[in-house]
Amino acid sequence: MNHDIPHTIGIVPQLLLAVPFVIALIVYILFVSFSNHPKRWPIYRTVCWILGVLFAVVSVAGPLAHLAHQHFTAHMLGHLFLGMLAPLLMVVAAPMTLVLRTLPVPVARRLTRLLRSTPSRIATHPIVASLLNIGGLWVLYTTELYSLMHENLLLHLVIHFHVFLAGYLFTVSMLYVDPMPHRVSFLYRAVVLVFALAGHGILSKFVYAHPPPGVPFDEAKAGGMLMYYGGDAIDAGMICILCLQWYRSTQRRAGNAYKPVEAKT
Repeated sequence: MNHDIPHTIGIVPQLLLAVPFVIALIVYILFVSFSNHPKRWPIYRTVCWILGVLFAVVSVAGPLAHLAHQHFTAHMLGHLFLGMLAPLLMVVAAPMTLVLRTLPVPVARRLTRLLRSTPSRIATHPIVASLLNIGGLWVLYTTELYSLMHENLLLHLVIHFHVFLAGYLFTVSMLYVDPMPHRVSFLYRAVVLVFALAGHGILSKFVYAHPPPGVPFDEAKAGGMLMYYGGDAIDAGMICILCLQWYRSTQRRAGNAYKPVEAKT
């Protein structure tokens, strides 16, 4: 193991990583409180946002964040929380829907134009989001980047923010919970999702057999297994939501197709 890698993380990096999530939690709660929409905001969405923020903060600050600098398995648990579970929960919380129904109409329209822009279309395309997410992990765990991020504060911050943002964009590109102006079909997303999950699974097996620089073999085996089975558990949730959305969309189309026929009879 590379003993030059620090085994602790200071309070400043933890605060820099955790504070944005805490702010996001406060802002979300305020939007829920100030929303003037006649229909009450579903409580389960608020709970999902709170849990998502909690898992994100736990992964970047506190005991798990400290342990992640000493043990690769703890690092991998933090990766699952920050890059997979927290994004999934926060996407289900539908933050953009909440923002659009709370903001004044002129501001909401400007935000909608931003969502329809070309950069937004590119960033939320399933293939692009998959490359940013899974491709970024391949770069992290198959190069010197993993050991370097323990030695460089700026790199440490950038990688952790990237893991979350890439995971969030990936989830948004697969599950249309919030308004999505640039939509692709369920079949298209399902196919891309299968390949993305395969890439994640292959990477976990690669980590199991070929530890990142500076990681002991035993820790790599445990971390690889956690990445594989823990990732599968979270992916199962994403697959269930996608299939449920697909089923409901099919039912709606079938109902709309039946209504005119029924009216004629």
